[in-house]
Amino acid sequence: MSELGDGTRCVRAGLPEPAPGDPFLPGPVFAAPYHLDPFQGQGTSPNGYGRPDNPTRRLLEAAVGELEGGDCRVFATGQAAITGLLLTLLRPGDTVVLPSDGYFPVRAFATDVLEGIGVRVLFAPTAGPYPSFEGVRLVLVETPANPGLDVVDVAALAERAHAAGALLAVDNTTATPLGQRPLDLGADLVVASGTKALTGHSDLLLGYLASRSAELIGAVTTWRTTTGSVPGAFDAWLAHRSLATLDLRLARQSANAAAVADLLASRPDVTGLRWPGRPGDPAYAVASAQMRRMPGVLSFDLGSADRVGRFIEAARLVAAATSFGGLHTTADRREQWGDDTAPGFVRLSCGAEDTADLVADIAAALDAAGLVRGGS
Repeated sequence: MSELGDGTRCVRAGLPEPAPGDPFLPGPVFAAPYHLDPFQGQGTSPNGYGRPDNPTRRLLEAAVGELEGGDCRVFATGQAAITGLLLTLLRPGDTVVLPSDGYFPVRAFATDVLEGIGVRVLFAPTAGPYPSFEGVRLVLVETPANPGLDVVDVAALAERAHAAGALLAVDNTTATPLGQRPLDLGADLVVASGTKALTGHSDLLLGYLASRSAELIGAVTTWRTTTGSVPGAFDAWLAHRSLATLDLRLARQSANAAAVADLLASRPDVTGLRWPGRPGDPAYAVASAQMRRMPGVLSFDLGSADRVGRFIEAARLVAAATSFGGLHTTADRREQWGDDTAPGFVRLSCGAEDTADLVADIAAALDAAGLVRGGS
């Protein structure tokens, strides 16, 4: 049989073998302790205690692992997954290269915690230039970067990192495993927030790591078991249920982003437009060659914080919210969270609304917001 399509894989990922009378996706298993054998203890059972063991969580890990092409471990949040990765792999005296234009809490964790335990931290922009990787233990990139949406050639970066003896981890949050599969491109690990487009319903927090290395997955599993950073059974079940519509949701979100990008590019009152799926974008050449589909997230500048507020207030279909990848279109002024962006910089996450409705609403909201006050 030829390789199954994205929609088919999403619908069937991680499901148990069908049996008469069983549901397609079993309901969540809520358990802290499980029954043990009085003589052998856990014995051959996969379940002994709820922190390391949960069948609902394992089904989700199988599903995400199928989509990413590796063995997966899920965490309570995306931040728990990425900090777990860093603290699993890095020791005092190690050097790590992190994105200077990626998710701000990761940079804060690096300076507040990693440097405090003796890890040398180097920062580089996603699109480069990168420092020498000689003596580096781990290179972490986020591509497309959040919130600036730059893209890096993962295969080329993996080759360079491996030549220097470094590991490469890719944050796949914005792209999702349907947008790109970093493990296929040579990355050693994938890390992501499942809170965003992967689950896409704005109702849970989740993170995950994936790898084809049994050694790396083993180390991550030990870290997660020791620290207890696991998602609850109901969140794991919600996430698995949501995966079935990932292909459908991403298709609409990407189409909406393309249409909104065309609108914004036509307006003289909008500057700094970025969307890697648009010809002419600085990331387009690499993104179009590397990615299987473009994200529903774009960014632009409205000139001032006040105009951003007026734009969102005037919109009927754009909500002010700090996450992205959900069913509802949201806008977020990133400077307020610590990102090194201009006051009027906006990250817009296109939802699953009808394209014509969304474009008309954004156009009307921009008109209502007017120009930057005090300027032309």
